[in-house]
Amino acid sequence: MASVSFEFGGLELALLPEKAVWIKQLSVLLIADLHFGKAAHFRKSGIPIPEKVHDQDYIQLNSLLSRHSPKQVYFLGDLFHSSWNDQWETLLLFFGQFPNSTFHLVVGNHDILPAEKYKDPKLQVHPNPIALGSLLLSHEPCPPPEGFLNICGHIHPGIVLKGKAKQRVRIPCFYFSDDILVLPSFGNFTGFALVELKKNDFIWGIAEGSVIPILSPPVIG
Repeated sequence: MASVSFEFGGLELALLPEKAVWIKQLSVLLIADLHFGKAAHFRKSGIPIPEKVHDQDYIQLNSLLSRHSPKQVYFLGDLFHSSWNDQWETLLLFFGQFPNSTFHLVVGNHDILPAEKYKDPKLQVHPNPIALGSLLLSHEPCPPPEGFLNICGHIHPGIVLKGKAKQRVRIPCFYFSDDILVLPSFGNFTGFALVELKKNDFIWGIAEGSVIPILSPPVIG
């Protein structure tokens, strides 16, 4: 799989085709909008979505954690989809397979489980955006102080690519605008929203196991 990297504040940020960011110098993995438990949430509402829709997410997350062995994993919001169901315990059991990684949750709008559910030693919960060197980690876009890069999720960014014969394909993307880097949604059962590009915005699309520079500078920051 082909990734793309750029520099900010002396850090090399690798944009991975698995829809995550790897920072080797810090041994940090950044992921946004997993929405585990969403299938069960729909089933409780009478919509028969099978739990297998999350299988690929677990496989991909397992691959990322096994390959990079990160010391710290930051979920940038919406780790779990809204109200509690028994898939929360499944997720915690999965985390337990990686004792050398510390998992963090920067709380998002869907992270609304009762407070006691978050009191698990496998997960450190941050109710507000947190600074990691020159990076400001948040769920929703958060204009950063001067000299900082905000990395976030929430938007589920995507873009339409158009071919010469009027072909159109929608793909997820990493989206950079005004010192804010928005990660694509990690969960496969989430969809994405098309971004409206402004001058000096940058886009890296994800297709066929590769990150594709569509509008990309050589260096940021």
